[in-house]
Amino acid sequence: MESKRVIMKVENLHKDFVIHSKKLTEPNKMLHALSNVSFEIYEGETLGVIGESGCGKSTLGRCLVQLHKPTSGTILYQGKDLWSLKGQEQKQARRNIQMIFQDPYSSLDPKKTASYSVEEAMKVHGIGENNRERHQRALDSLQEVGLDIQHMERYPHEFSGGQRQRVNIARALSISPKLIVCDEPVSALDVSIQAQVINLFKKIQQERKLTYVFISHDLGIVKYISDRIIIMYLGRIVEMYTSHGLYSNPLHPYTQALLSAIPPESPFERRERVLLEGDIPSPIGDQVGCPLAGRCPKCTEKCKKETPELKDTGDGHLVACFFVS
Repeated sequence: MESKRVIMKVENLHKDFVIHSKKLTEPNKMLHALSNVSFEIYEGETLGVIGESGCGKSTLGRCLVQLHKPTSGTILYQGKDLWSLKGQEQKQARRNIQMIFQDPYSSLDPKKTASYSVEEAMKVHGIGENNRERHQRALDSLQEVGLDIQHMERYPHEFSGGQRQRVNIARALSISPKLIVCDEPVSALDVSIQAQVINLFKKIQQERKLTYVFISHDLGIVKYISDRIIIMYLGRIVEMYTSHGLYSNPLHPYTQALLSAIPPESPFERRERVLLEGDIPSPIGDQVGCPLAGRCPKCTEKCKKETPELKDTGDGHLVACFFVS
């Protein structure tokens, strides 16, 4: 990975949300969705992001596409701070970084046809000299994702879930992006359709040399599609490594517990289950110590008082744990 070019770099990213108190006498509280998140995305790779519900992975994706403005920290795209760009540079960056959302139905206008949805994206970014050219480009994009001319004038309710997601993918592809953030793009689909869409993502990536940030809670899918993987817990990165290395040698206690929940491929395979007891702590208010301290079987007093930093244990394997040297 060292020889690959960095397309995006995230440095010390924090994102807080204000929770307004119902009582005027009580102060507002802060929900810490992301805390000190730093990583790099290499051109042409698929970076998987795994974590349970509420860990901040979707908030991270929305920050990368400028739907959420970070509380602090920087997001550098091709060496430039995304939030300092203006004018044509800002418009070009927004065209180059696209997002595919989890729910394929809610991300489409129910009153507009598939053709209109794809062409609208091109109009916003000034692609195509006239309506005829945009219509042809829309057809090309739909055909690229496995749809055809008979699907162009259909409305979202006339498609299956898998077809709706293909329309969303076609809309993103129509403006020729460089990086696509995929936020649980197959979680709402049937298992058989999931495989088709995942293979479609891989095929398009090879043809177009795209870069993906693939957010999911499905451990099997992320392992199949990702080159490197980030493990998140309560708004923090706790481990990051290559897909193969992470699954074969997880070092963080949370990662070990997460991967031990994967059903074995053979019914005769015996695997020790790592259980984390206790409840997930609240992201509201001041955060002290390791976020996993209350559930970790290795927890010590140091874990309760200090927050471990993400450190390289060798060969680029990053872990945030005092027990991993």
